[in-house]
Amino acid sequence: MESKEYTLPREKMLRSGIETLSDVELLALFLRTGTRGKDVLSWSLELLQHFGSLYGLLSAERKEITEVYGMGVATYAQLKGIAELAKRYYNTRVQAENSLSSPDMTREFLQSQLVDEEREIFLVIFLDNQNRVIKHSRLFAGTFSHVEVYPREIVREAIKVNASSLILAHNHPSGLAEPSKADRIITKEIMKCCYFMDIRVLDHLVIGHGESVSFAERGWI
Repeated sequence: MESKEYTLPREKMLRSGIETLSDVELLALFLRTGTRGKDVLSWSLELLQHFGSLYGLLSAERKEITEVYGMGVATYAQLKGIAELAKRYYNTRVQAENSLSSPDMTREFLQSQLVDEEREIFLVIFLDNQNRVIKHSRLFAGTFSHVEVYPREIVREAIKVNASSLILAHNHPSGLAEPSKADRIITKEIMKCCYFMDIRVLDHLVIGHGESVSFAERGWI
């Protein structure tokens, strides 16, 4: 028999939409049942408080998760499955719709692709002359705090796929999305190389933990 605590967020979702659920309610919807002495909503709240956020919970290592009272290997697998499902959803959505229809969708896609990486990854989204996605590629990988980026390689790949514009992105494994001086310099170098080939750079997004910074929104592009 389903618990009353579980059915509450489910009924709220059916009545008002999934986006109305809090993080606690959404987690309870997936966990379904509580643990000894705790209903599912109380347990969900305790987990989010312990790990700091949904990101902290879903990105935690197996040892961190299974050492918490009431969480076994099955729960660990379930949580990792949720995170991977979200990542694949955004990946396949971009492929299926062949577009990034809004800045929010672009951010969500890039968060899903880059936020869990333990080293800096530089990703480029290639678009055609109607801003439809041709492909996205992880062109460069680096260390925890640095990645070497070669503008000519980006331009070469853009020409190869006949791209008219680009969206640049990279992650900061530290979690802080604020761009560095080096980030701004390499962006200008890429824009300069692209300009001569009539390729537009639409934006450069830096992805942190639960936050991102858009160069376009800052007026830097």
